[in-house]
Amino acid sequence: MNRTDNPPNLKLTRRHLLAAAPATALALAAVPSISSAADPAPKRTTRPKIAALGTEFRRNSHVEVIVDRFLEGYGWEGAHYRPNVDLVSLYIDQQPEGDLSRERDARFELTLYPSIREALCLGGDKLAVDGVIIIGEHGNYPVNEKGQTLYPRYEFFEQTVKVFRDSGRGVPVFNDKHLSWSWDLSKKMVDTARELQFPLAAGSSVPITWRLPSVEMPLGAEVTEIVSVGVGNPDSYDFHSLEAMQALVERRKGGESGVVRLQALRGDAVWKLLETSDWNSGGLDGELFEACLCRSHELAPAREGFNHVYPTPADMRRMVKDPIAYRFEHADGLKSTMLLLNGLVGDITAAARIKGQRDPLSTQFYLGGGGTTQPHNFDALSWQIEKFIHTGRPVQPLERTLLTSGLVTAGVESLFQNGKLLDTPHLVIAYQPNPESTFRRS
Repeated sequence: MNRTDNPPNLKLTRRHLLAAAPATALALAAVPSISSAADPAPKRTTRPKIAALGTEFRRNSHVEVIVDRFLEGYGWEGAHYRPNVDLVSLYIDQQPEGDLSRERDARFELTLYPSIREALCLGGDKLAVDGVIIIGEHGNYPVNEKGQTLYPRYEFFEQTVKVFRDSGRGVPVFNDKHLSWSWDLSKKMVDTARELQFPLAAGSSVPITWRLPSVEMPLGAEVTEIVSVGVGNPDSYDFHSLEAMQALVERRKGGESGVVRLQALRGDAVWKLLETSDWNSGGLDGELFEACLCRSHELAPAREGFNHVYPTPADMRRMVKDPIAYRFEHADGLKSTMLLLNGLVGDITAAARIKGQRDPLSTQFYLGGGGTTQPHNFDALSWQIEKFIHTGRPVQPLERTLLTSGLVTAGVESLFQNGKLLDTPHLVIAYQPNPESTFRRS
């Protein structure tokens, strides 16, 4: 979309102009803790109207677990909480067997529209909502030669921006998970929001869910190395592990400096990595890896009939059929390793080495214990989205999501090129964290 597409009189409201300060400044704004019992949702004279744009609305899809919380409420601070917003319109791109969108349309005071424009304009000619949620996860979409599912998050965003341009104003937009499967499109989303001066936020529930133990990286800590052990596949759950790591290390001394190079490994190369306890020799800090496994609540038994035996290298080779690792170096020298070890663990943990401390800082990013049948981690995400719609200020830095979106695409590219070490000057994205701790404690 070219700048010449702008209407000549495009002006946004004072609220959006205030919210359009550089994302770093927004991240540094005094946002109260997401888990504070004394921190009710912001109140407005009128309840904001929001639209949700999704790919597929079925049981346990991201659309369902987010949209239903805005329609029916959820448990928060020991009580049932009903959001102080009205979800009034819905667009769902695909409606296969098991679709729930029509039932929600009939049962609640919202309208299912056939197009994004109609959902944002409530059937009229101009933007008629106060916020937009884009949920581009799940559904039947093409997969490219690199194994990336081409979810239309950018396309939804682009159509939303077209309505903003035509209406001469914009509203807060929240994008679930990473921005796009393409680095260029991810960057374009951020650049467009800054050009038109409307608030954009993105990310998942993982950085703001519970942590076991409930620990935070001390602001200004000197972090030298971090390891994460997670589950899932590239171009999917790798984003969650990377985002969890960033939520910790962006709080280090100097803030985030960006990433200068990345290499993705697969198969035997991962086992060789774990056999070496020195980064410069191609390995990682073995104590950090052990700390990650010890924090896992879903560490698979290494022996039949026993659930307390620490797995040997031979056990891990037997249990994990397709090990994957991303190794990347930050501009300030921090070393990071993300491991996806399906078959060994079923959750996401991380451990960091802090200068001057003997023991690592380690934790599990706890997703609620109920699997996909009780995704309580989406409670905190829904709370965050509501606060963002009201204030126009992201709780999590937008640069974090941009950086992790770029790390995902770089990891996929390195795997596609058989583990090639890639220089990533485009990922030298420096930013400061939200100084407040925003993960859930209650």
